[in-house]
Amino acid sequence: MGPDVVQGKDGRYYLYYCPDDKVKSIGVAVCDTPAGHYMFYGVVRDREGGILGERPGDTIPFDPGVFRDEDGTVYLYSGNGPRTEKEAVKTQKASVVMTLEDDMLTLRTEPRRLLPTVGHSRGTGFAGHELFEASSIRKIRGKYYLVYSSIACHELCYAVSDRPDRGFRYGGVVVSNCDLFPGEKPRYAFGNNHGGLECINGQYYIFYHRPTNRSMYSRQGCAERVEIRPDGSIPQVCVTSCGLNGGPLAAKGSYPATICCHLYGKRTPTYSVRMLMGNKHPYITQDGPDWSPGDAGQPPRQYIANGRDGMTAVYRYFHCEGTTRIQVTVRGRARGRLLVRLTPGGEPVGAVDLVPSGTWTKFSGQLAIPDGDHTLCLCYEGKGRLDFLEFSLS
Repeated sequence: MGPDVVQGKDGRYYLYYCPDDKVKSIGVAVCDTPAGHYMFYGVVRDREGGILGERPGDTIPFDPGVFRDEDGTVYLYSGNGPRTEKEAVKTQKASVVMTLEDDMLTLRTEPRRLLPTVGHSRGTGFAGHELFEASSIRKIRGKYYLVYSSIACHELCYAVSDRPDRGFRYGGVVVSNCDLFPGEKPRYAFGNNHGGLECINGQYYIFYHRPTNRSMYSRQGCAERVEIRPDGSIPQVCVTSCGLNGGPLAAKGSYPATICCHLYGKRTPTYSVRMLMGNKHPYITQDGPDWSPGDAGQPPRQYIANGRDGMTAVYRYFHCEGTTRIQVTVRGRARGRLLVRLTPGGEPVGAVDLVPSGTWTKFSGQLAIPDGDHTLCLCYEGKGRLDFLEFSLS
């Protein structure tokens, strides 16, 4: 996680982040509006001016998260954890929480250990899911939910407590960005994950990201609806293509290929970064630098690249009513068929014939899909490679 923003008692908004320099600290920026132009305010420090992270005995500041409780107390969360027991012996990494004065900059209370990390997790219930980074906290139904990235890297887990600064119990996995469930295999490129819970119009969502462009540092933002059961537990969500749309997508109109929830090559995916991000596997990328609404021109086109024989892109869910046709926009030297299935290994319910094209070209095919909510699996069979931009249903 990080940066993270909270509103102070003065009504202004304070953004906490790790500065991009060699100084280990937590920077603070301030703005009058939550999405305005933030100005540098200072770095978190103690009453004597000692910078958090530079003092003797301080743990390494990392991925700050901030939370203002109903009584006005501001809690600052920080830290990351070692990946191995050997690293735990040598490192100053840890999960910590502290409180801030009303100036939003000065420590009111010193950092104290919070979630277990590797080397300190035996008997805690966190073993195998210890904190790695990215603390994000919310108060839900009187309980404090802390979402974090675990040492498994691809998963966001949660812990629950009656207090914001101690007593957290391991809850479970909220989402895996490669949709990995116990006993199963990844269905997307393995990569690190950050995010948090947010309530929108009475519905909770988990926001997270997944790797793109063959790098864990290129990331696509995603969101899934979350169920918080009456007992307070959160079952792991399945990755879908629905995002914030409230349910299955209508099987009409155009959709970007990059909303696939699963994407993998011919081989059965395995739990390996090299396997899933290697040259033989498809991946999401774009044809230009990042774009923001304030920039001139059009945003870069995002697409699936390196589609080879055996590529499978899965989209769930679509609500189909009289859906009989699909059109895809692709380019490349592909010569073969893009099959449409309702399950990855199921019988085809449609096909699109492809021939080589050096520019984005539309190809169409017929579908035979029963009415209802369905998963659509687009599977390439043929020679050469293709880039896949978008598809439309009618």
